[in-house]
Amino acid sequence: MAEGGLRLFHSLRGYRLAALPHDAVAGMMLLAIALPGQLATARLAGMPPESGLLAFVAGAIGFAAFGWHRFASVAADSTIAPIFAGSIAALAGTDPARYAALAALLALLVGAVLAIIGAARAGWIADLLSIPVTVGFLAGIAVQILAGQLPGMLGVPVGPGHVVVRLAALVRHLPEANPVTAVIGVGVLGATLATQIPWRSEAGSRIPGALVGLAAAGLAVWAFGLERRGVAVLGPLTAPVPRIALGGVRLDDVVALLPVALTVAFVCMMQTAAVTRSFPAPGESEEVSRDFGGVGAGNIVAGLLGAFAVDASPPSTAVVAAAGGRTQMVALVAAVAIVLLATLVGRAFAYVPVAALSAVLVFIAFRIFRLKEMIAIARGGGPEIFLVAASAGLVIALPIEMGVSFSVVLSLLHSIYAVARPDCVELERIPGTTIWWAPGEVEHGEIEHGEIGHGEIGHGEQEPGILVFAPAAPINFTNVHYIRARLEAAIAAKRAPVRLVVIDASGVDTIDYTGAAILRAAIGALRERGIDVALARLGAERAQRSAAVTGLLDTIGQARIFHSAEEAVRALRPRRSAERG
Repeated sequence: MAEGGLRLFHSLRGYRLAALPHDAVAGMMLLAIALPGQLATARLAGMPPESGLLAFVAGAIGFAAFGWHRFASVAADSTIAPIFAGSIAALAGTDPARYAALAALLALLVGAVLAIIGAARAGWIADLLSIPVTVGFLAGIAVQILAGQLPGMLGVPVGPGHVVVRLAALVRHLPEANPVTAVIGVGVLGATLATQIPWRSEAGSRIPGALVGLAAAGLAVWAFGLERRGVAVLGPLTAPVPRIALGGVRLDDVVALLPVALTVAFVCMMQTAAVTRSFPAPGESEEVSRDFGGVGAGNIVAGLLGAFAVDASPPSTAVVAAAGGRTQMVALVAAVAIVLLATLVGRAFAYVPVAALSAVLVFIAFRIFRLKEMIAIARGGGPEIFLVAASAGLVIALPIEMGVSFSVVLSLLHSIYAVARPDCVELERIPGTTIWWAPGEVEHGEIEHGEIGHGEIGHGEQEPGILVFAPAAPINFTNVHYIRARLEAAIAAKRAPVRLVVIDASGVDTIDYTGAAILRAAIGALRERGIDVALARLGAERAQRSAAVTGLLDTIGQARIFHSAEEAVRALRPRRSAERG
Protein backbone atom coordinates (compact mmCIF):
# COMPACT_ATOMS: atom_id res chain seq x y z
CA MET A 1 0.00 0.00 0.00
CA ALA A 2 1.23 3.52 -0.71
CA GLU A 3 3.02 5.38 2.05
CA GLY A 4 0.29 8.00 2.29
CA GLY A 5 -2.59 5.49 2.40
CA LEU A 6 -4.22 3.62 5.25
CA ARG A 7 -1.89 1.15 6.90
CA LEU A 8 -3.13 -1.06 9.72
CA PHE A 9 -0.81 -1.91 12.62
CA HIS A 10 1.90 0.43 11.34
CA SER A 11 4.15 -0.07 14.38
CA LEU A 12 4.12 -3.85 13.97
CA ARG A 13 5.35 -4.02 10.39
CA GLY A 14 8.39 -6.26 10.26
CA TYR A 15 7.79 -7.40 13.85
CA ARG A 16 9.87 -10.37 15.00
CA LEU A 17 8.84 -12.85 17.66
CA ALA A 18 12.29 -12.54 19.21
CA ALA A 19 11.23 -9.11 20.49
CA LEU A 20 8.15 -10.49 22.26
CA PRO A 21 9.83 -11.36 25.62
CA HIS A 22 11.19 -7.81 25.91
CA ASP A 23 7.83 -6.31 24.95
CA ALA A 24 6.09 -8.59 27.46
CA VAL A 25 8.26 -7.21 30.27
CA ALA A 26 7.50 -3.65 29.13
CA GLY A 27 3.81 -4.59 28.95
CA MET A 28 3.87 -5.76 32.57
CA MET A 29 5.47 -2.45 33.56
CA LEU A 30 2.71 -0.60 31.71
CA LEU A 31 0.07 -2.77 33.39
CA ALA A 32 1.49 -2.11 36.85
CA ILE A 33 1.39 1.65 36.36
CA ALA A 34 -1.83 1.86 34.37
CA LEU A 35 -4.09 -0.49 36.36
CA PRO A 36 -4.60 1.79 39.39
CA GLY A 37 -5.10 4.78 37.11
CA GLN A 38 -7.71 2.99 35.01
CA LEU A 39 -9.71 1.93 38.05
CA ALA A 40 -9.49 5.43 39.54
CA THR A 41 -10.37 7.15 36.27
CA ALA A 42 -13.44 4.94 35.84
CA ARG A 43 -14.55 6.17 39.25
CA LEU A 44 -13.86 9.76 38.18
CA ALA A 45 -15.93 9.18 35.01
CA GLY A 46 -18.85 7.85 37.08
CA MET A 47 -18.53 4.38 35.57
CA PRO A 48 -18.01 0.93 37.14
CA PRO A 49 -14.35 -0.09 37.56
CA GLU A 50 -14.57 -2.79 34.88
CA SER A 51 -15.30 -0.10 32.29
CA GLY A 52 -11.90 1.44 33.01
CA LEU A 53 -10.28 -1.88 32.07
CA LEU A 54 -12.42 -2.05 28.91
CA ALA A 55 -11.34 1.49 28.05
CA PHE A 56 -7.70 0.44 28.34
CA VAL A 57 -8.26 -2.55 26.06
CA ALA A 58 -10.19 -0.43 23.54
CA GLY A 59 -7.53 2.27 23.47
CA ALA A 60 -4.76 -0.29 22.99
CA ILE A 61 -6.54 -2.09 20.13
CA GLY A 62 -7.80 1.02 18.34
CA PHE A 63 -4.52 2.93 18.43
CA ALA A 64 -2.41 -0.13 17.62
CA ALA A 65 -4.53 -0.71 14.51
CA PHE A 66 -4.86 2.85 13.23
CA GLY A 67 -2.33 5.02 15.06
CA TRP A 68 1.08 5.95 13.71
CA HIS A 69 3.21 6.53 16.80
CA ARG A 70 5.09 3.37 17.62
CA PHE A 71 4.63 3.22 21.39
CA ALA A 72 2.13 5.89 22.55
CA SER A 73 -0.30 4.55 25.14
CA VAL A 74 -4.02 5.33 24.76
CA ALA A 75 -6.37 4.63 27.66
CA ALA A 76 -8.89 6.12 30.05
CA ASP A 77 -7.53 9.50 31.09
CA SER A 78 -8.21 11.67 34.12
CA THR A 79 -7.88 14.88 32.08
CA ILE A 80 -11.01 14.28 30.00
CA ALA A 81 -13.08 12.20 32.46
CA PRO A 82 -14.19 15.18 34.60
CA ILE A 83 -15.09 17.13 31.45
CA PHE A 84 -17.82 14.74 30.33
CA ALA A 85 -18.94 13.18 33.63
CA GLY A 86 -21.04 16.15 34.72
CA SER A 87 -22.79 16.53 31.37
CA ILE A 88 -23.66 12.84 31.19
CA ALA A 89 -24.91 12.85 34.77
CA ALA A 90 -27.20 15.79 34.02
CA LEU A 91 -28.73 13.92 31.07
CA ALA A 92 -28.91 10.47 32.70
CA GLY A 93 -30.31 11.44 36.08
CA THR A 94 -30.22 8.49 38.47
CA ASP A 95 -30.42 5.76 35.80
CA PRO A 96 -27.03 3.95 35.66
CA ALA A 97 -27.92 2.07 32.46
CA ARG A 98 -28.71 5.33 30.68
CA TYR A 99 -25.50 6.86 32.06
CA ALA A 100 -23.48 3.99 30.57
CA ALA A 101 -25.29 4.33 27.24
CA LEU A 102 -24.58 8.06 27.08
CA ALA A 103 -20.93 7.51 28.01
CA ALA A 104 -20.59 5.00 25.17
CA LEU A 105 -22.37 7.38 22.78
CA LEU A 106 -20.00 10.19 23.74
CA ALA A 107 -17.01 7.95 23.05
CA LEU A 108 -18.40 7.22 19.58
CA LEU A 109 -18.93 10.93 18.91
CA VAL A 110 -15.44 11.82 20.09
CA GLY A 111 -14.05 9.01 17.95
CA ALA A 112 -15.94 10.21 14.88
CA VAL A 113 -14.69 13.79 15.32
CA LEU A 114 -11.08 12.65 15.74
CA ALA A 115 -11.33 10.24 12.81
CA ILE A 116 -12.64 13.00 10.53
CA ILE A 117 -9.91 15.42 11.62
CA GLY A 118 -7.28 12.73 11.20
CA ALA A 119 -8.53 11.81 7.71
CA ALA A 120 -8.48 15.51 6.77
CA ARG A 121 -4.84 15.71 7.92
CA ALA A 122 -5.79 18.66 10.15
CA GLY A 123 -3.15 18.13 12.81
CA TRP A 124 -2.56 21.88 12.96
CA ILE A 125 -5.76 22.24 15.01
CA ALA A 126 -3.86 21.01 18.08
CA ASP A 127 -1.63 24.08 17.86
CA LEU A 128 -4.53 26.46 18.48
CA LEU A 129 -4.32 26.01 22.25
CA SER A 130 -1.52 28.03 23.83
CA ILE A 131 0.64 26.67 26.64
CA PRO A 132 -0.54 29.22 29.26
CA VAL A 133 -4.20 28.43 28.56
CA THR A 134 -3.45 24.68 28.62
CA VAL A 135 -1.63 24.99 31.93
CA GLY A 136 -4.51 27.04 33.31
CA PHE A 137 -7.35 24.72 32.41
CA LEU A 138 -5.36 21.70 33.61
CA ALA A 139 -4.90 23.50 36.93
CA GLY A 140 -8.66 24.06 37.05
CA ILE A 141 -9.28 20.38 36.34
CA ALA A 142 -6.79 19.50 39.10
CA VAL A 143 -8.76 21.61 41.59
CA GLN A 144 -11.99 19.92 40.46
CA ILE A 145 -10.42 16.49 41.03
CA LEU A 146 -9.11 17.50 44.45
CA ALA A 147 -12.53 18.80 45.50
CA GLY A 148 -14.14 15.55 44.41
CA GLN A 149 -11.56 13.07 45.77
CA LEU A 150 -10.07 14.53 48.96
CA PRO A 151 -13.25 13.80 50.96
CA GLY A 152 -13.13 10.15 49.91
CA MET A 153 -9.41 9.91 50.56
CA LEU A 154 -9.78 11.28 54.09
CA GLY A 155 -13.15 9.74 54.94
CA VAL A 156 -14.86 13.10 55.37
CA PRO A 157 -18.63 13.27 54.78
CA VAL A 158 -19.12 15.97 52.11
CA GLY A 159 -22.22 16.29 49.97
CA PRO A 160 -22.47 17.36 46.34
CA GLY A 161 -22.14 20.97 45.26
CA HIS A 162 -19.89 23.50 43.58
CA VAL A 163 -16.16 22.92 43.88
CA VAL A 164 -15.72 25.87 46.26
CA VAL A 165 -18.61 24.64 48.41
CA ARG A 166 -17.12 21.15 48.56
CA LEU A 167 -13.68 22.42 49.54
CA ALA A 168 -15.19 24.66 52.23
CA ALA A 169 -17.24 21.73 53.55
CA LEU A 170 -14.11 19.56 53.57
CA VAL A 171 -12.28 22.06 55.77
CA ARG A 172 -15.32 22.50 58.03
CA HIS A 173 -15.88 18.74 58.51
CA LEU A 174 -12.22 17.72 58.68
CA PRO A 175 -12.46 16.89 62.41
CA GLU A 176 -15.08 14.28 61.46
CA ALA A 177 -12.64 12.38 59.20
CA ASN A 178 -12.47 8.60 59.59
CA PRO A 179 -8.94 8.14 60.95
CA VAL A 180 -8.46 4.68 59.45
CA THR A 181 -9.62 5.82 56.02
CA ALA A 182 -7.40 8.90 56.27
CA VAL A 183 -4.34 6.80 57.13
CA ILE A 184 -4.98 4.53 54.14
CA GLY A 185 -5.53 7.44 51.76
CA VAL A 186 -2.53 9.44 52.92
CA GLY A 187 -0.38 6.31 52.94
CA VAL A 188 -1.22 5.37 49.35
CA LEU A 189 -0.70 8.96 48.24
CA GLY A 190 2.68 9.04 49.99
CA ALA A 191 3.74 5.74 48.40
CA THR A 192 2.71 6.98 44.96
CA LEU A 193 4.51 10.29 45.35
CA ALA A 194 7.66 8.60 46.63
CA THR A 195 7.96 6.30 43.64
CA GLN A 196 6.66 8.43 40.78
CA ILE A 197 8.37 8.02 37.41
CA PRO A 198 9.68 11.20 35.73
CA TRP A 199 7.99 11.63 32.33
CA ARG A 200 11.18 12.26 30.42
CA SER A 201 13.73 10.36 32.39
CA GLU A 202 15.10 7.03 31.28
CA ALA A 203 16.66 6.53 34.71
CA GLY A 204 13.58 7.20 36.86
CA SER A 205 12.27 4.81 39.49
CA ARG A 206 10.36 1.88 38.05
CA ILE A 207 8.58 0.91 41.25
CA PRO A 208 4.81 1.08 40.62
CA GLY A 209 4.01 3.03 43.78
CA ALA A 210 0.29 3.31 43.13
CA LEU A 211 -0.08 -0.44 42.59
CA VAL A 212 2.04 -1.24 45.65
CA GLY A 213 -0.07 1.16 47.68
CA LEU A 214 -3.33 -0.39 46.45
CA ALA A 215 -2.09 -3.89 47.20
CA ALA A 216 -0.87 -2.95 50.68
CA ALA A 217 -4.13 -1.17 51.47
CA GLY A 218 -6.16 -4.16 50.25
CA LEU A 219 -4.10 -6.54 52.39
CA ALA A 220 -4.65 -4.30 55.40
CA VAL A 221 -8.43 -4.30 54.85
CA TRP A 222 -8.43 -8.09 54.48
CA ALA A 223 -6.15 -8.80 57.44
CA PHE A 224 -7.69 -6.42 59.96
CA GLY A 225 -11.29 -6.35 58.82
CA LEU A 226 -11.19 -2.61 58.26
CA GLU A 227 -14.59 -2.60 56.60
CA ARG A 228 -15.97 -2.86 60.13
CA ARG A 229 -14.11 0.39 60.91
CA GLY A 230 -16.03 2.27 58.23
CA VAL A 231 -13.56 1.83 55.37
CA ALA A 232 -15.44 1.76 52.05
CA VAL A 233 -14.16 -0.81 49.52
CA LEU A 234 -14.27 -1.17 45.75
CA GLY A 235 -15.94 -4.55 45.53
CA PRO A 236 -14.98 -7.57 43.38
CA LEU A 237 -14.13 -7.09 39.73
CA THR A 238 -15.75 -9.20 37.07
CA ALA A 239 -14.14 -9.99 33.74
CA PRO A 240 -14.57 -6.94 31.47
CA VAL A 241 -17.17 -8.28 29.06
CA PRO A 242 -17.76 -6.18 25.91
CA ARG A 243 -21.37 -5.16 25.44
CA ILE A 244 -23.30 -2.77 23.25
CA ALA A 245 -24.53 -0.15 25.70
CA LEU A 246 -26.41 2.15 23.33
CA GLY A 247 -29.93 1.01 24.16
CA GLY A 248 -32.40 3.85 24.56
CA VAL A 249 -30.13 6.48 22.99
CA ARG A 250 -32.10 9.11 21.09
CA LEU A 251 -31.24 11.69 18.44
CA ASP A 252 -31.67 14.51 20.96
CA ASP A 253 -28.97 12.83 23.07
CA VAL A 254 -26.60 13.12 20.12
CA VAL A 255 -27.43 16.82 19.79
CA ALA A 256 -27.00 17.40 23.52
CA LEU A 257 -23.64 15.60 23.71
CA LEU A 258 -22.12 16.95 20.51
CA PRO A 259 -20.73 20.17 22.10
CA VAL A 260 -19.17 18.11 24.89
CA ALA A 261 -17.76 15.69 22.32
CA LEU A 262 -16.13 18.56 20.43
CA THR A 263 -14.57 19.87 23.63
CA VAL A 264 -13.28 16.42 24.64
CA ALA A 265 -11.97 15.83 21.10
CA PHE A 266 -10.08 19.12 21.19
CA VAL A 267 -8.46 18.21 24.51
CA CYS A 268 -7.60 14.78 23.08
CA MET A 269 -5.93 16.45 20.09
CA MET A 270 -3.92 18.75 22.33
CA GLN A 271 -2.77 15.95 24.60
CA THR A 272 -2.10 13.50 21.77
CA ALA A 273 0.10 16.05 20.02
CA ALA A 274 1.94 16.70 23.28
CA VAL A 275 2.51 12.96 23.84
CA THR A 276 3.74 12.15 20.35
CA ARG A 277 6.03 15.19 20.26
CA SER A 278 7.39 14.67 23.78
CA PHE A 279 8.23 11.02 23.10
CA PRO A 280 9.38 10.84 19.47
CA ALA A 281 9.80 7.37 18.04
CA PRO A 282 13.33 6.81 16.67
CA GLY A 283 13.46 6.94 12.89
CA GLU A 284 9.81 7.99 12.56
CA SER A 285 8.46 11.20 11.09
CA GLU A 286 5.82 13.08 13.06
CA GLU A 287 2.32 12.06 11.91
CA VAL A 288 0.07 13.84 14.39
CA SER A 289 -2.98 13.68 12.11
CA ARG A 290 -2.68 9.89 11.84
CA ASP A 291 -2.35 9.71 15.61
CA PHE A 292 -5.61 11.66 15.94
CA GLY A 293 -7.17 8.97 13.78
CA GLY A 294 -5.68 6.29 16.05
CA VAL A 295 -7.08 7.90 19.20
CA GLY A 296 -10.38 8.29 17.35
CA ALA A 297 -10.37 4.57 16.55
CA GLY A 298 -9.70 3.83 20.23
CA ASN A 299 -12.73 5.91 21.18
CA ILE A 300 -14.94 4.17 18.64
CA VAL A 301 -13.87 0.76 19.93
CA ALA A 302 -14.48 1.98 23.51
CA GLY A 303 -17.99 3.08 22.60
CA LEU A 304 -18.75 -0.23 20.90
CA LEU A 305 -17.43 -2.18 23.90
CA GLY A 306 -19.57 -0.20 26.35
CA ALA A 307 -16.75 1.82 27.91
CA PHE A 308 -16.12 5.58 27.80
CA ALA A 309 -13.86 8.07 26.02
CA VAL A 310 -10.09 7.50 25.94
CA ASP A 311 -7.07 9.70 25.28
CA ALA A 312 -3.32 9.49 24.77
CA SER A 313 -1.72 9.11 28.19
CA PRO A 314 1.54 11.00 28.93
CA PRO A 315 2.51 9.02 32.07
CA SER A 316 1.75 5.63 30.52
CA THR A 317 3.66 6.55 27.37
CA ALA A 318 6.57 7.63 29.56
CA VAL A 319 6.51 4.21 31.24
CA VAL A 320 6.66 2.45 27.87
CA ALA A 321 9.55 4.66 26.76
CA ALA A 322 11.44 4.11 30.03
CA ALA A 323 10.91 0.35 29.76
CA GLY A 324 12.36 0.33 26.24
CA GLY A 325 9.10 -0.43 24.45
CA ARG A 326 9.20 0.45 20.78
CA THR A 327 5.99 -0.96 19.29
CA GLN A 328 2.29 -1.19 20.09
CA MET A 329 2.85 -4.84 21.03
CA VAL A 330 3.59 -3.50 24.54
CA ALA A 331 0.08 -2.04 24.84
CA LEU A 332 -1.52 -5.17 23.36
CA VAL A 333 0.32 -7.40 25.84
CA ALA A 334 -0.81 -5.15 28.70
CA ALA A 335 -4.40 -5.29 27.41
CA VAL A 336 -4.40 -9.10 27.37
CA ALA A 337 -2.84 -9.17 30.83
CA ILE A 338 -5.39 -6.77 32.29
CA VAL A 339 -8.26 -8.96 31.08
CA LEU A 340 -6.62 -12.08 32.52
CA LEU A 341 -5.97 -10.32 35.82
CA ALA A 342 -9.60 -9.22 36.20
CA THR A 343 -10.82 -12.70 35.22
CA LEU A 344 -8.52 -14.72 37.47
CA VAL A 345 -8.11 -12.57 40.58
CA GLY A 346 -10.97 -10.09 40.27
CA ARG A 347 -12.36 -11.10 43.65
CA ALA A 348 -9.25 -9.78 45.36
CA PHE A 349 -10.27 -6.24 44.41
CA ALA A 350 -13.17 -6.57 46.86
CA TYR A 351 -10.71 -5.44 49.54
CA VAL A 352 -9.28 -2.42 47.71
CA PRO A 353 -10.33 0.70 49.68
CA VAL A 354 -12.07 3.50 47.82
CA ALA A 355 -9.75 5.87 49.70
CA ALA A 356 -6.79 4.28 47.90
CA LEU A 357 -8.32 5.00 44.48
CA SER A 358 -9.10 8.54 45.60
CA ALA A 359 -5.45 8.89 46.62
CA VAL A 360 -4.36 7.84 43.12
CA LEU A 361 -6.61 10.53 41.65
CA VAL A 362 -5.26 13.13 44.08
CA PHE A 363 -1.76 12.21 42.91
CA ILE A 364 -2.89 12.67 39.31
CA ALA A 365 -4.30 16.08 40.25
CA PHE A 366 -0.94 17.07 41.75
CA ARG A 367 0.79 15.99 38.57
CA ILE A 368 -1.42 17.95 36.16
CA PHE A 369 -1.20 21.06 38.35
CA ARG A 370 1.98 22.27 36.66
CA LEU A 371 3.35 24.68 39.24
CA LYS A 372 6.86 24.78 37.76
CA GLU A 373 5.47 25.71 34.37
CA MET A 374 3.34 28.43 35.96
CA ILE A 375 6.44 29.91 37.57
CA ALA A 376 8.28 29.78 34.24
CA ILE A 377 5.37 31.54 32.52
CA ALA A 378 5.28 34.21 35.24
CA ARG A 379 9.01 34.82 34.81
CA GLY A 380 9.24 34.72 31.03
CA GLY A 381 5.73 35.15 29.65
CA GLY A 382 4.87 38.53 31.11
CA PRO A 383 1.10 39.10 31.11
CA GLU A 384 0.46 35.56 29.83
CA ILE A 385 0.34 34.45 33.47
CA PHE A 386 -3.09 36.11 33.54
CA LEU A 387 -4.18 33.65 30.84
CA VAL A 388 -3.23 30.84 33.23
CA ALA A 389 -5.26 32.40 36.02
CA ALA A 390 -8.24 33.16 33.76
CA SER A 391 -8.35 29.63 32.32
CA ALA A 392 -8.09 28.04 35.76
CA GLY A 393 -10.78 30.36 37.10
CA LEU A 394 -13.16 29.52 34.25
CA VAL A 395 -12.82 25.76 34.82
CA ILE A 396 -13.24 26.16 38.58
CA ALA A 397 -16.11 28.65 38.55
CA LEU A 398 -18.19 27.19 35.70
CA PRO A 399 -19.39 23.65 34.95
CA ILE A 400 -16.18 21.97 33.93
CA GLU A 401 -17.05 21.23 30.29
CA MET A 402 -18.19 24.86 29.85
CA GLY A 403 -15.04 26.15 31.55
CA VAL A 404 -12.80 24.10 29.26
CA SER A 405 -14.74 25.31 26.21
CA PHE A 406 -14.34 28.93 27.29
CA SER A 407 -10.63 28.30 27.89
CA VAL A 408 -10.29 27.14 24.30
CA VAL A 409 -12.11 30.30 23.15
CA LEU A 410 -9.79 32.37 25.38
CA SER A 411 -6.76 30.82 23.68
CA LEU A 412 -8.16 31.64 20.25
CA LEU A 413 -8.98 35.20 21.29
CA HIS A 414 -5.46 35.63 22.62
CA SER A 415 -3.97 34.45 19.33
CA ILE A 416 -6.31 36.75 17.37
CA TYR A 417 -5.35 39.69 19.59
CA ALA A 418 -1.65 38.97 19.04
CA VAL A 419 -2.22 39.21 15.27
CA ALA A 420 -4.66 42.13 15.51
CA ARG A 421 -2.28 44.24 17.61
CA PRO A 422 1.20 43.35 16.34
CA ASP A 423 4.46 45.07 17.21
CA CYS A 424 5.15 47.89 14.75
CA VAL A 425 8.55 49.50 15.31
CA GLU A 426 10.72 52.17 13.74
CA LEU A 427 14.05 50.59 12.83
CA GLU A 428 17.46 52.19 13.29
CA ARG A 429 20.74 51.49 11.56
CA ILE A 430 23.32 49.74 13.74
CA PRO A 431 26.33 52.09 13.79
CA GLY A 432 29.06 51.04 11.39
CA THR A 433 26.84 48.55 9.53
CA THR A 434 24.17 48.42 6.85
CA ILE A 435 21.74 46.59 9.15
CA TRP A 436 18.49 48.24 10.23
CA TRP A 437 17.29 46.83 13.54
CA ALA A 438 14.75 47.51 16.28
CA PRO A 439 16.05 49.82 19.04
CA GLY A 440 17.25 48.08 22.19
CA GLU A 441 19.45 45.11 22.95
CA VAL A 442 20.76 42.94 20.15
CA GLU A 443 23.72 40.66 19.89
CA HIS A 444 27.15 41.46 18.56
CA GLY A 445 29.04 39.04 16.38
CA GLU A 446 29.91 39.11 12.73
CA ILE A 447 27.56 41.98 12.04
CA GLU A 448 29.02 42.62 8.62
CA HIS A 449 27.80 39.15 7.59
CA GLY A 450 24.33 39.75 8.95
CA GLU A 451 24.86 37.78 12.16
CA ILE A 452 23.87 39.43 15.37
CA GLY A 453 25.65 38.54 18.63
CA HIS A 454 24.73 39.51 22.29
CA GLY A 455 25.13 43.01 23.73
CA GLU A 456 24.06 46.69 23.54
CA ILE A 457 24.06 48.52 20.24
CA GLY A 458 23.77 51.85 21.97
CA HIS A 459 21.97 54.59 20.04
CA GLY A 460 21.13 53.59 16.50
CA GLU A 461 21.49 55.86 13.49
CA GLN A 462 18.58 57.50 11.71
CA GLU A 463 18.38 59.30 8.39
CA PRO A 464 16.74 62.73 8.34
CA GLY A 465 13.40 62.62 6.58
CA ILE A 466 13.41 58.80 6.32
CA LEU A 467 11.26 56.38 8.33
CA VAL A 468 12.01 52.64 8.24
CA PHE A 469 8.84 51.02 9.56
CA ALA A 470 8.49 47.29 10.37
CA PRO A 471 5.14 45.57 11.10
CA ALA A 472 5.84 42.20 12.70
CA ALA A 473 2.80 40.17 11.64
CA PRO A 474 0.79 38.99 8.65
CA ILE A 475 -1.14 41.95 7.24
CA ASN A 476 -4.82 41.12 7.10
CA PHE A 477 -8.29 42.43 7.85
CA THR A 478 -7.79 42.08 11.63
CA ASN A 479 -4.80 44.40 11.90
CA VAL A 480 -4.30 46.53 8.79
CA HIS A 481 -6.16 49.55 10.19
CA TYR A 482 -4.07 49.32 13.37
CA ILE A 483 -0.84 49.05 11.35
CA ARG A 484 -1.83 52.07 9.25
CA ALA A 485 -2.56 54.07 12.42
CA ARG A 486 0.83 53.12 13.89
CA LEU A 487 2.51 54.18 10.65
CA GLU A 488 0.77 57.56 10.72
CA ALA A 489 1.73 58.02 14.38
CA ALA A 490 5.38 57.20 13.61
CA ILE A 491 5.39 59.76 10.77
CA ALA A 492 3.83 62.42 13.02
CA ALA A 493 6.38 61.74 15.77
CA LYS A 494 9.39 62.48 13.55
CA ARG A 495 10.96 65.90 14.08
CA ALA A 496 12.01 66.41 10.48
CA PRO A 497 9.29 66.09 7.83
CA VAL A 498 9.24 62.56 6.46
CA ARG A 499 9.97 62.31 2.74
CA LEU A 500 10.52 58.55 2.45
CA VAL A 501 8.84 55.61 4.19
CA VAL A 502 10.54 52.22 3.82
CA ILE A 503 8.25 49.36 4.90
CA ASP A 504 10.47 46.53 6.16
CA ALA A 505 8.32 43.43 5.50
CA SER A 506 10.65 40.79 6.94
CA GLY A 507 8.01 39.92 9.57
CA VAL A 508 5.16 39.68 7.04
CA ASP A 509 4.45 36.17 5.82
CA THR A 510 1.13 36.82 4.09
CA ILE A 511 -1.13 39.68 3.01
CA ASP A 512 -4.84 39.21 2.44
CA TYR A 513 -7.05 41.19 0.08
CA THR A 514 -8.30 43.60 2.75
CA GLY A 515 -4.78 44.21 4.01
CA ALA A 516 -3.52 44.93 0.51
CA ALA A 517 -6.47 47.24 -0.29
CA ILE A 518 -5.95 49.38 2.83
CA LEU A 519 -2.19 49.51 2.25
CA ARG A 520 -2.72 50.63 -1.34
CA ALA A 521 -4.99 53.41 -0.11
CA ALA A 522 -2.44 54.41 2.55
CA ILE A 523 0.38 54.51 0.02
CA GLY A 524 -1.71 56.68 -2.31
CA ALA A 525 -2.52 59.08 0.53
CA LEU A 526 1.15 59.35 1.55
CA ARG A 527 2.29 60.05 -1.98
CA GLU A 528 -0.34 62.77 -2.30
CA ARG A 529 1.36 64.40 0.71
CA GLY A 530 4.76 64.17 -1.01
CA ILE A 531 5.95 61.11 0.94
CA ASP A 532 7.51 58.37 -1.15
CA VAL A 533 6.99 54.71 -0.14
CA ALA A 534 9.27 51.73 -0.72
CA LEU A 535 9.05 48.06 0.23
CA ALA A 536 12.01 46.03 1.52
CA ARG A 537 12.66 42.42 2.57
CA LEU A 538 9.36 40.90 1.45
CA GLY A 539 10.96 37.46 1.54
CA ALA A 540 8.08 35.08 2.28
CA GLU A 541 6.95 33.37 -0.92
CA ARG A 542 3.30 33.37 0.14
CA ALA A 543 3.47 37.09 0.96
CA GLN A 544 5.11 37.83 -2.41
CA ARG A 545 2.40 35.90 -4.22
CA SER A 546 -0.48 37.55 -2.36
CA ALA A 547 1.09 41.04 -2.75
CA ALA A 548 1.33 40.43 -6.48
CA VAL A 549 -2.20 39.11 -7.07
CA THR A 550 -3.82 41.83 -4.92
CA GLY A 551 -2.07 44.61 -6.86
CA LEU A 552 0.03 45.84 -3.93
CA LEU A 553 3.31 45.41 -5.79
CA ASP A 554 1.94 47.33 -8.76
CA THR A 555 0.90 50.18 -6.46
CA ILE A 556 4.36 50.36 -4.91
CA GLY A 557 6.13 49.96 -8.25
CA GLN A 558 8.95 47.57 -9.12
CA ALA A 559 11.51 50.40 -8.87
CA ARG A 560 10.66 50.77 -5.18
CA ILE A 561 10.93 47.13 -4.14
CA PHE A 562 14.27 46.23 -2.52
CA HIS A 563 16.09 43.37 -0.85
CA SER A 564 17.05 45.42 2.20
CA ALA A 565 16.13 48.65 3.95
CA GLU A 566 19.64 50.03 3.39
CA GLU A 567 19.37 49.40 -0.34
CA ALA A 568 16.07 51.32 -0.40
CA VAL A 569 17.53 54.21 1.60
CA ARG A 570 20.62 54.51 -0.63
CA ALA A 571 18.62 54.23 -3.84
CA LEU A 572 15.92 56.76 -2.99
CA ARG A 573 17.77 59.22 -0.78
CA PRO A 574 19.91 60.75 -3.58
CA ARG A 575 16.86 60.89 -5.82
CA ARG A 576 14.96 62.94 -3.26
CA SER A 577 17.95 65.28 -2.80
CA ALA A 578 18.28 65.79 -6.54
CA GLU A 579 14.59 66.55 -6.89
CA ARG A 580 14.80 69.22 -4.18
CA GLY A 581 17.84 70.73 -5.94
